[in-house]
Amino acid sequence: MANEILKINYPSIYIGTESSEIEFFDGTPDLVSIFNIGAENTGKRYFVTDGTVASLPCMENFLSKFEDDRCNNDYLIILGSGEPYKTVESVLKIVSAAIEAGFSRNDLFVGIGGGVICDITAFAASIFKRGAKVEFVPTTLLAMVDAAMGGKTGCDFDNYKNMIGSFYPARKIYYCTDFVQSLSEQQFNSGLAEAFKTAILSNAQMLDVMETESEKIKARDSKILKNIIMECVKIKSSFVEKDFTERNIRAFLNLGHTYGHALETLSGLGAITHGQAVAWGIGRATVLSLNKGYCMEAFKNKIFKILELYDWNTESIPSSVAGGAIGERFLTVMHKDKKNMNSKIKVVIPKNTCDIVAEEVEDSEILATLK
Repeated sequence: MANEILKINYPSIYIGTESSEIEFFDGTPDLVSIFNIGAENTGKRYFVTDGTVASLPCMENFLSKFEDDRCNNDYLIILGSGEPYKTVESVLKIVSAAIEAGFSRNDLFVGIGGGVICDITAFAASIFKRGAKVEFVPTTLLAMVDAAMGGKTGCDFDNYKNMIGSFYPARKIYYCTDFVQSLSEQQFNSGLAEAFKTAILSNAQMLDVMETESEKIKARDSKILKNIIMECVKIKSSFVEKDFTERNIRAFLNLGHTYGHALETLSGLGAITHGQAVAWGIGRATVLSLNKGYCMEAFKNKIFKILELYDWNTESIPSSVAGGAIGERFLTVMHKDKKNMNSKIKVVIPKNTCDIVAEEVEDSEILATLK
């Protein structure tokens, strides 16, 4: 049963939908009931998921409704899992399947999965006949607290993160928070990193909870996790509503990402999780803040204490990056980051909890945080 509904409103420009309705469900995920699978419906729907999600016991009943990947006007495609499949080829595979099924721009794409599936499904919807409808069922903690909301879509390209994409939000997002219980430790920990980022940005109380209740959180206490998820939804919604196309304060949501995306690239996309990279990036951005005299030592110590509580990397250079001239290689990748507007690297820097700035910094300042 649905127990709460939230909504994100968007500016008056055509982006496929005027708002995203976010509906929360308790208990074991039941997608057959949520989408009324097997009943006659007026439009076609393409459900997009990956092999990892398809293997979950709670998906068995849903998948059983499809014979030859079709049930009435409902279609199913199962893609490969993880960052290596966040490619233009995967996006075009979805588009091709929809063309083959005779979809129109009035029909619906539904992404069931983590951030990769949500991003590529929405990107496919945004370019299919110049815009079809899209909805999500986020199945990872990372997707629930961050990736499924706000309309950023896209894929990696040429070993660089999210180089191709669009702003195209889902009209509806179905949150079955019990999916979190089925995640691997690695994927669960990855999602927590995005929640950690959100707490630093806008909720000192949630940051304290992540520090003082770490054992309950790591044990996946359902009540605490649902509160964290819902708070992250509300916080990100407020940023997105004020700055949909990331011209101003929405950029703060990239805390840890300039460093983190570079780490993912240099480690090899998919070698470490996005959350692991972001958590490490938050640590580096905090060191940058301390070096610039923006934050107090006590704040830096609190951030690093929480990083250590969740086994996130606090080294200046993680062991996943091999070879020489590492600092220069980081600079090369960071200069290609899509958030940069000029010749300098733009970094989101935490001065304190709920006190964030985004600034262009000198290369020498970046190098100082990598030593």
